[in-house]
Amino acid sequence: MPQLLTDTAAFIHHTMRMLHAQASREDFYYNQPVDQAAAAGVLFLLGLRDNQKNNTSEYCLILNKRSLKVRQPGDLCFPGGSVARRLDPLLARFFSLPITSLGRWKYWSRWRKSQPQTARRLTLFWATGLRESFEEMRLNPFGLRFLGPLPPQSLVMFRRTIYPLAALIERQKRFFPNWEVDKIVYIPLRELLDSTNYRRYRLNMQNRVPAKSSNLGWDYPCFQFRTKDEREILWGATYRITTVFMEYIFGFKPPDLETLPVIEGCLDQNYMTGYK
Repeated sequence: MPQLLTDTAAFIHHTMRMLHAQASREDFYYNQPVDQAAAAGVLFLLGLRDNQKNNTSEYCLILNKRSLKVRQPGDLCFPGGSVARRLDPLLARFFSLPITSLGRWKYWSRWRKSQPQTARRLTLFWATGLRESFEEMRLNPFGLRFLGPLPPQSLVMFRRTIYPLAALIERQKRFFPNWEVDKIVYIPLRELLDSTNYRRYRLNMQNRVPAKSSNLGWDYPCFQFRTKDEREILWGATYRITTVFMEYIFGFKPPDLETLPVIEGCLDQNYMTGYK
């Protein structure tokens, strides 16, 4: 296990530094037009959770599992959602004040002075992520440490672009999911650093024609997380954002798709329907 995962101060410092360095070097999304009607601000949430095997705490990625009442039921996703074009700009003004986590981010003053347009967009997606996360799981917006932005990802099956922002939960231990969320899922970062947990996800899609490259359906890289009683599959845009983070922070890349064992899944017509 990387030494970073056992040293809280070093992990926070390294993560903020690496995310800032990547955002400074790459043209992320800040200088490009943003379609707010198709934009979603989400939180790449990290937090410490007790490891019962060795009686210690470890860093985990914290995700929502979508309920059967929304689109993409059963998928793992980041808390967050669509931009509220009237409300979120107002919230963004408050959540960028010096007393807030974004305002205390060590690079915030530099961004506001050198990249004002970037900073405004950052505050908008941060406000969206905080508002939606409070609605979905009662995440305390004042109990976070802002770590930095990650590159956006566009969904394949829907007209939506996800704008993720990494944050560390500093104190909160309990969450209260609303009707959109089936449950909260914790994935230890040490599991994400284990190459044997990655798979090739072969999806059959009802009422769709399979890709020519596969006799059964589309193949996607995925991460398989097993607990004593359950199995969770991390794939799609959430998977891509997660693997980008793991590469930035730990220099880790999953194995090539062609080398991975195949697991099969099926998406029925209900996958494309729902409220959100």
